[in-house]
Parts: sequence; C-alpha cells; structure tokens
Amino acid sequence: MPLKWKPARTVVWRQILVGRKNHAKTSGSLWEEEREPLLHLLTQLLQLDLRQLWGGLAVEEEFVSLMTGSCYRILENPSIGLQRYRVTREAVTHLLAVALVHCDHMFSATLKITQMLQHFEHIAPVFSRAVSLWAKEYGLKSLVGELLREIGQKCLQDLAREASGVRGYATFISELAEQIPALVLSNMSVLLPHLDGENYMMRNAVLAAMAEVLVQVLNGDQLEEAARGTRDKFLDILQAHVCDVHSFVRSRVLQLFTHIVQCKALPLTQFQSVVSLAVGRLKDKSVIVVKNAIQLLAAFLSNNPFSSKLSCADLDEPLKKEVQKLKEMRDRSRPTAVTSVVAPEEEWEAMLPEVRAATEQLFQPLQEGEEEVLEVEETVEKTVEQITGLLKKLNYKSAARLTQKALCRFQGKEPFICPGEENEEATILDVLKRLYTGSCPGENSEDLPHDNSSDKIEEVVQEEQPQTELVKQEMLVQYLQDAYNFSVKITEALNLISKMMYENSVSVVQEAIEFFVTVSQFGVPQALLGVRRMLPLIWSKEPGIKEAVLNAYRQLYLSPSEDSERAKAQALVHSLSLIMVDASLGTIECLEEIISEFVQKDEIKPAVTQLLWERFTEKSPCSLLERRAAVMLLGMMARGKPEIIGSNLDILVTMGLSEKACEDYRLPQEVCNVISKLASNPKPALEKKSAPFRLPQNHMLFGCLSETVSKGFAQPSSHWIPFMEAAVTLIYQLAEGAEEICADILHVCSQQALEKLQEADEQKADAGDSPHRVSDGAGSLPTFLLLHLVSLVGQVALQQVAYLEVSVSAELRRRRILKEEKTKKQSGTSTKKQRPQSTGNETTMEEELGLVGATADDTEAELIRSICETELLDGKHLFSAFVPLVLKICNNPGLYSDSALSAAAALTLGKLCMISSEFCDSHLRLLFTMMEKSTLPSVRSNLIIAAGDLAIRFPNLVEPWTSHLYARLRDPCPTVRQTAGLVMTHLILKDMVKVKGQVSEMAALLIDPEEAIVRVAQNFFGELANKGNAVYNLLPDIISHLSDPNSGIEEESFHTIMRHLFSYVTKDKQTESLVEKLCQRFRTARTERQYRDLSHCLALLPVSDRGLHKLQDNYDCFADKLQDPAVYNCFQTVLARFRRAGVKPDTKALAEELEQKLSAFHNRGMDSTETCQDGSQTPMPVSAKRKPIRSSRRQPLSPANTDDDFVTPPSRTLRNHKRAQKRPPRKKAIITFSSDEENNSEDELSAELREEETPTKTTPITRSSARLREPSATVFN
Repeated sequence: MPLKWKPARTVVWRQILVGRKNHAKTSGSLWEEEREPLLHLLTQLLQLDLRQLWGGLAVEEEFVSLMTGSCYRILENPSIGLQRYRVTREAVTHLLAVALVHCDHMFSATLKITQMLQHFEHIAPVFSRAVSLWAKEYGLKSLVGELLREIGQKCLQDLAREASGVRGYATFISELAEQIPALVLSNMSVLLPHLDGENYMMRNAVLAAMAEVLVQVLNGDQLEEAARGTRDKFLDILQAHVCDVHSFVRSRVLQLFTHIVQCKALPLTQFQSVVSLAVGRLKDKSVIVVKNAIQLLAAFLSNNPFSSKLSCADLDEPLKKEVQKLKEMRDRSRPTAVTSVVAPEEEWEAMLPEVRAATEQLFQPLQEGEEEVLEVEETVEKTVEQITGLLKKLNYKSAARLTQKALCRFQGKEPFICPGEENEEATILDVLKRLYTGSCPGENSEDLPHDNSSDKIEEVVQEEQPQTELVKQEMLVQYLQDAYNFSVKITEALNLISKMMYENSVSVVQEAIEFFVTVSQFGVPQALLGVRRMLPLIWSKEPGIKEAVLNAYRQLYLSPSEDSERAKAQALVHSLSLIMVDASLGTIECLEEIISEFVQKDEIKPAVTQLLWERFTEKSPCSLLERRAAVMLLGMMARGKPEIIGSNLDILVTMGLSEKACEDYRLPQEVCNVISKLASNPKPALEKKSAPFRLPQNHMLFGCLSETVSKGFAQPSSHWIPFMEAAVTLIYQLAEGAEEICADILHVCSQQALEKLQEADEQKADAGDSPHRVSDGAGSLPTFLLLHLVSLVGQVALQQVAYLEVSVSAELRRRRILKEEKTKKQSGTSTKKQRPQSTGNETTMEEELGLVGATADDTEAELIRSICETELLDGKHLFSAFVPLVLKICNNPGLYSDSALSAAAALTLGKLCMISSEFCDSHLRLLFTMMEKSTLPSVRSNLIIAAGDLAIRFPNLVEPWTSHLYARLRDPCPTVRQTAGLVMTHLILKDMVKVKGQVSEMAALLIDPEEAIVRVAQNFFGELANKGNAVYNLLPDIISHLSDPNSGIEEESFHTIMRHLFSYVTKDKQTESLVEKLCQRFRTARTERQYRDLSHCLALLPVSDRGLHKLQDNYDCFADKLQDPAVYNCFQTVLARFRRAGVKPDTKALAEELEQKLSAFHNRGMDSTETCQDGSQTPMPVSAKRKPIRSSRRQPLSPANTDDDFVTPPSRTLRNHKRAQKRPPRKKAIITFSSDEENNSEDELSAELREEETPTKTTPITRSSARLREPSATVFN
C-alpha cells in the first residue's frame, strides 16, 4: 500500500520545491491526474472488511475521519462545481457513499454537511446531487431525513441574523426537492416551522420544495384521499404566502404557481382562487411581484383547460342555454326521483297531518260560497282512481269528501268496508291510507303485488339513464361556469395590465406587452385595445421596449397560420385593417413607424404589396373601407421604401383622383397623404447639396387636384375640407410654383361663390324683392359654401407661410452654400497660381467668410419676414380680399350662428395671424375675446390651438395674454380643458411660457373628473420632472395657491395633488430644503386649512436624519399649531415613517425628544382650547371661510365677462417704462417659502405675487357658482 502512495508524494514534493510558473502549471495538472486514481484506491480500501484490523469491532472514527476529511477539504474548493472537476466530484461522492455504508459515517456526515452548507455557499448544489445519488443508488434514504431534520431544528432567530448560512440551506432544500421529491415529502413536516421564520430565503426554499412535490408526486386524478388532502394543504399554504410580507416571497410563490400551471399540476377546483390572487397582485407595490403576476396569468391563458377562445360574450350565451337545459332536466327528474326513493308508507306518514285536518273539516258546516260538486262514480274501480288522483294532486279535502260518499254508496264493498268502528273519521283515514299505499285488496287482489313490484323495477331501470344524463349536464354547466368566470377574471386583468404599459419599469412593460400577445391569440375582444395601447411605445427611448413592441406585432401579424403566401398576405392585410378602423391620427402614425421598420428589414413579402395594389385598383373585390385601408397601408410601406409609390404614381393619380372621387373624399384624401411621402425632408442638412424633389407645375397630379378641389367646393360634403387641406399641403410640398396653383384654386372657388350669390340675387329680383334689401351679400350664400371658402383661405394662408419659412428659406440657404463653395474653390485656385505660399491671411478670410454666412442667414430670414409682413396681406395680394369676410364672421356670431362656420372662421383667423406680426397684434384682442366668450366649445378649442402656435411664432405679442390661456384650464367643457392642457404642456416644456404660480392650474387637472385630462396632467409633470429640479422649484408656488381656501380646492383633492407632485421629490437635499421651507411657512399661514395642508405636505416627505434636525430646529414655527388634531397626527406620521426607515442610535434620542415635545404642546393646546371654550379671551387661529363647492374640481370659468376685461395689455417695453416712472428700479422679488428674514411685514411674509409681477389685466374668475349661463348669440366687436 505505501508503494502506491510514493508517486503521489514525489509529485507533491516536486510541486513544493519547483517555484517556476510553468512547472507549477505542469505539476497542478499532474496532481489532478493523480488524485482521481488515489480517490478510487481509497474507495476500494473502505470497501474491504476493515473491522478485522480492530479485532472485529467497528472501525475507529479517527481512521474514517482521516479518509473522509480529505474529501470534504476537496469539496471546499469554490471551483469544484465546474464541469472540469466533474470526475473528481463523482469520485469524492462515491468515496463518501462507501464510508456511509461500510463505516457507520452517518452521524458525522450529517453534522459535517450541515456545517459546510452554512459556511460554503457553492457547496449546496454539489451536496444536493450527492445526497440524491446516495438515496437512489446506495439506499441511504435515512440520511435525507437526518439532514432535513438537522436543518429544520435550526433556531429561527439565528437564521434571521445569519443570511450567508441560510442561503446554502435554502439552495440545498430546493434542489434536493427537485431530485428526490418523494423523500422530501416524507420529511416535510420538520421544515414547516421555517415558514413562520423571519428569513425569507428559508420560506422560499420550503415553498419551492412544496411546489416540486406537487408537480412530481402529488399530481394526477388518481390520488388517494390522504394524498389529495396533503396536496390541498400544500396549495393552501402556497396561496397564503402570495400575500407574504416580503416581496421576494410573493414573487417566488407566483413563479412557483407558474411552474405548477405549466406542468398542469393545478387542480381545476383551485383555478379560480389562484387566478383571483394573481389579479390582486397586479396592484402590488413591488415591480418584481407585478412582473411575475403577469407571467402567471399568461401561463394560465396558455394552459387553460377551457377553450381556445375566451370571449365573455361567446361563453355567456352557451352557459345560459345549458343552465336552462339543466333546470328543465331537474324538473323532469324530480317526481320520478321522489317515487323511486321514498316509500308510499313514508309519504303517507308525511301527509297524514294535512289529510287529518282536511277530514276534520268534513264534519263542520259548509262556508258561504262553498258547494259540493263531487259526485261518486258508478263503479268502485273508477271511484278508487278518482280518489287516488285527488290524493296525488294534494287535494286532500275533496278526496276525504269523496271517500265519505263512497262509504255510503258502496257500503260493504272493497275497499269501502266499514270495520264497525263508531268513529267515522278514523274509517275515512284508514280507507285513504289503504288506497294511497296500495295495500288494500281489490277485485284483482292476487295480481296487485306482482304488478307493483314489476312497476318499481321498471322505474329503476328507466331512471338510470336520466340520472346519468343529469350528471353529465351538471358537469357541462360547471365547466362552462368555470370557463366564464375565468374569462371574466382575465378581462379584469386586461384593464389593469393595460395601464402598466407606461410604467417606469422596463421589465413590467415588456411583460405587459407579451401578455397582450398571448391574450390576442385566445380571441379576447378587449385584447385589441391593449394591442392598440402598446403602439405609442414604438417611440420609447428604451431599446428593449421598442424591440418588444416590434416582436409583438411580428408575432401577431407577420406569422399567420395559413399555408400559401396569398392566404398569409390576406390575413395580414385584414388584421392591420382592423386596427385602423376608427383609429386616431396618433395610432396611425405609430403603426406607420412599425410597418416601415418591417419594410426596411424585408419582413413584409411582395405578395402583401401586390394584394394592396389589387384592392386599390379594384382588381380584387373589396369594400370602400378596405380600399381606403389598402391606400393607407401602401403609404406606411412607402415610408420604408418610397419606390413603392414613386413607380406607381400615375396609377395613384388616375385611380385615386378620378371622377368617382366626388362620391367619397376620404379616399382622395388618403391618396394625397400617400403621395406626400415622396416629398423630401423639408429641413435639409447643411451638407445636402441636392435639390429637393419637386414636380413641374403642369404635372397631371396638380391638374387633377385642382379639378377635384374645385368640383367639390360647391357640393355639401363633410369630408371635403379634410381632403382640401391634404391637397393644398401636397401642392406646396411637391409643386414648383405652388402659390400660383393655389391662387388659381382660390380664384375658381371664389368665382363659384360669386356666381351662386348672383343666382340668389336674380331669384330674389324675379320674385319682386329688391337686391338692395340684402344687407349682407354673404347671407344669401348657402352655409356650406361660406364654410368651404373660409377653410380654403385659412389652409392656403398657413401653407404659404410654411412654404416661405421652411422650403424657400432652405432652398435659399442651399443655393447660397453652393455659391460660396464655388467661389471658395475659384479663389483658392487663383491664389495657388499666384502665390503658393500660405500666410496668416487665410484664417482671416475664413472668419470673414463665416461672418458673411451668418449675415446671409439673417438677410434671408429678414427677406422672408418682410414678405410675410408687407406683401401677403397687402391690398395687392389675394388674401386681402378674404380678410374682411373672416373678420365679419368672427365679429358677428349672432348673424353667423352655424357652429361649423364659426369654428372654421376662428381657425382661419388664427392662421391669418400667423402671417404678420402687425396683423396678429391688431387682432389678438378679438381672438382672445372669442376664446373667452364663445358659447361653442369647438371655437374655444380651435382658438386655444391657434394661440399656442402664435405663442411660438410671436412670443412677445402673446406673452401678456398668457393668463387667458391658463384660464381655459378651468373651462366647463372637458374637451376644451383637455386641449388647453395639451397646448400648455407643449408651451411650458418648450420654454415658450414663463412658469409662475399659474402652473397650479395644471396641477388642478390632476383631480379632473375626466380620466383623459388627468393623464395629460400626469404626463406634463412627468416630463417636467425630467428637466432638472423644475417640479421642486414650482412646489412652493403650487402649495401657496392651492392651499388658499378661495382657490376652490377641497382638502382631500389637495392631498391627491400633493401625493402625485411629491413623488417627484427624490433627492435628499430637496427633501431637507422642503422640510425647512414648509416649517417656515407655518408662520405666515393664516387659516387652519393652511396649517393642515402644510402638515400634510410634511407627512408626504421621507424625512432623513438631517430632515429630523430641520424639524427640531424649526420647532417654534409650528409648535402653536399642534393643538389641531390633524396637524398633530401628520407630525406623528412623520416620526413613525422615520422609525420604520431605521433609526440610528444617535438620532433615536432626538426623535424621542421631538415626540415628547409634540405630545406636550398638543396636550397644552387642547387644554387652552378647553379654556377658550369656558370663556377665556385667548386668541385662536382664524378659521378659513369655505365657499360651497359641489365637486373636487374647481368651478369652471364663467363665460359672461365684460368687454372691459379684454383690454389689450400694453407691450412689455411700455409697461417697464411706466413702472420705472412710478418708483425707482429695484431687484425683482423671488417667490419662495422661506421666511429667513426677520422682517415681519405682511407683504414679505406672504408668498403672493407682488404688483410688479402681476399682469396689468387678468381674467376675472368667478368660482362662487358652477351654474353656466345660457348660451346667447353675442356680437363681438
């Protein structure tokens, strides 16, 4: 034996003596090669009968420890779990197994394994595989029980403190359950105490072991009663821990249920309860829990045993039908079941009290109106049948009376034989009993027993079949009911998950997208809403979310189940067309982005394009809606490959703008949108030298567009205006000389209007009316003609401005750059020929050239501006002829009362104001007057949008009117409020509007009754929070305005707003600063309502150690307010949250001291309050006078304002000049919360706007009443 060990010792000494790296590597590899045969040799040694060396006694423990100790030391290597050490692991495992079998190593191995699991985390998977091998191949099943018992007896408090050791135990238990679940099940009871421990990893491990047992052992329908009870108990434990206090346990249990469902190990009886728990966890605060809840619901859908289509509407009708059928079957089987189960004697005993009472009534006199109508039949047999029938019909009184008569008529005949008793009542009861139970002898007495027994046998045989059918029907109804309930829960989950698509967590968004893909495959109707809702996520900045959306649409639409390419193309086109039905413009743009991505990656086959062209050209039969959808899809694809449209432009023009276009202008409108994809980028880069793509003025396209627009002008169609806007836009994008084409269109259309007017005047003249009686020539025109004309003027004006500002300006810049480069090349060539030497003058020349370029930019911009200011609206231009008409319609809403005409005129006025700053300045008063006073929501919405555009184009002119824009956030119409919210969001985020205290109007939208408006406000503050400390800086002003009792915001609504806004305060420095500012604000608060609001804001902040010090330092600011229970409770909430976050020893004393001071001042304040109530003159805080408010949202703005409210505010220069004359200039006051200055003057302590910060004119706001005035036709001056 020593000779075998000598090579190993030689190798070891060689490794120690040789210090070079290459020799070390070589010796290490040699040691690996030599260690394996050595372990096999030790294994063979332990298999021998070594007890003879100790005189037949047991092998000494020291010898066994010498052998096994080396194995444990080998396993301590952190790399032992790698694949390259697999042979070594197997050798060690077999060596330990032999020691356990032959050397009584069980007790020592149990202790050693538990110790190593506690100290070495990497060893758990190794030992789990080893113990599984020992139990299966060596029969060491008792070792599993010993190990689990040893782990189960660990102190729960010690495990809660030692997280490192627990991880090894948890991994060992969970992996051991995967490999030998049956043995773990038999020892599960020793692990159950850990479910009540504080360490979440042990709870997860035990729950994972239960799940593996459920999947591998307690699975199937053939379980015994005891096994079924254990299964239900384990499922109850898992369901209970879905609501565990630790989020990791909740998420782990949801993962385990997902595994159980995927393995089809969940009983059908538990489906509804687990689904309900999963739906409830969708509202969990933990992101990982929500993510796993979505995964579980997706697993339920994919493995549901009900149906491949889970529509509530489709399941409801069959369920009602089968329930009705089951009810009918039960009604039919009820009498048969009674006769077959209950004996006639038992029935008679049950009905005897009622029969006796009816018999007693025979011996009482007849009541009024009661007559005897029963007559005895001629024969005994017929009389017996009559009496028996009355008994079965529960007509006991008539049966008894008929029996009484039969006893008199058939006296002495069976069964009416009187036994000689004097009591007639007893005789009647005896006869009735014999007749009902069939025990009386009749004329065929010998055959009666035989007939009765044969009838009973036939009843039993005939009832077996109906009973089986009834059971089947009950199972069918239960199945349909479960399927319907499951569908209802999935629908409920859809509504919750659809709201998670815009969460901050990328993983949750991805899971939500995958869930809707799964739901769509099961035909749930609400899934289409989720599929549409995920469309805007294609613009997400997160690559993972964008790719998830692309994959979702790829699975839903690009992977149909049809075989042929044609069928796949038809399925794809049909599915995409369904999305575009009633889709908004934003949805179509998002879908266009997705389809263009697919086209660029060549994922859409040519068969799809071919089918779309066939539908458009009507070669393939389709409806008008499908044809329009085909055009839209072609336009989306053209964004990825413009040649799809460019090569078929003639087909688009001839088929889309043909004479049939007048029948429905929606198709020509989509054709214009598709052709516009050919237009190049209107903002070319500086390096772009190629001219933009434009078509000649005499191109067939523009002739067809002009003709179609002109023909439709005189036709009353609601779709003509959108088509006209698309056509004019396309002309300015693609045509050379676009202004000439549009001028011709304007001229032709206005000529048609004049002709219609002349015809109307001639008709009046023929009728005897003088033409001079018509005070307004336009009044003789049909309303739609005037509407078309005004809309056309506005669209041409807007596109003309855009054409000059964008296209012409870019073309001038491009030509100038080309000219400069050409000049530079020529000058460089001439300089080389004259003098090849380089001097410092070249740098000067380049600088001068750059300066010239900047000056040229200004010159070009000035040229464009001068054209807009002086030429477009002067008397020579065509627009000047239509301006008086537009102004007259806007100034006379009573005369022009049509709502569509008023809205179009208002929008046209805004477009005309975009042309010239002078025209805009002179008509802003009219525009904002209409915005305030108009009774039409469409007019107010259009003017808000126009004012937003004007604020970007002429910010200095619109700035004095900003308060009127904010006022629209309180408009009584939800549509106007939503439009105002969107416009103000864009203006504020683009820094086009100064954000002051009026931003509180945006904050008030967070409590709007309309959910869409609330989303607008949430999106605004979410985007604003991304701009540094913007929300933090605005919080003081928002709190100051909203806490004012006159603002119309209730306390609960104020709390809702603040909870949302304070969620954006995440930095510790911001929190500390706000704590100090809010405390200082208590000194300037004047009402109890303000005290409560400020204290509530403090309760929303996560106070840190420094924040607690701030509270302590500013204690005097709020000490006298602690008498209010609401204020005191808020400060208690602050301290309670501080303790939950973990208190350091040094700050614990400070927190206790502050709590004692709070309690003392609160009690002192309560005592003083009682004293005041007893008659003392101690001054109390002034209570806020609240106005009656009917809703949480502030009351809408009253539209009835006087014209004096709309005096045009003076320009900023004039206001500053007047202000300078009134008082010497001084630094503008900053509105803050802090009251650091010791100055106690009222104006400095208040956080209100000073006079110099207030606009000269503001819109008066009436909040005392929410009642709207009746709309009236008002003439605007």
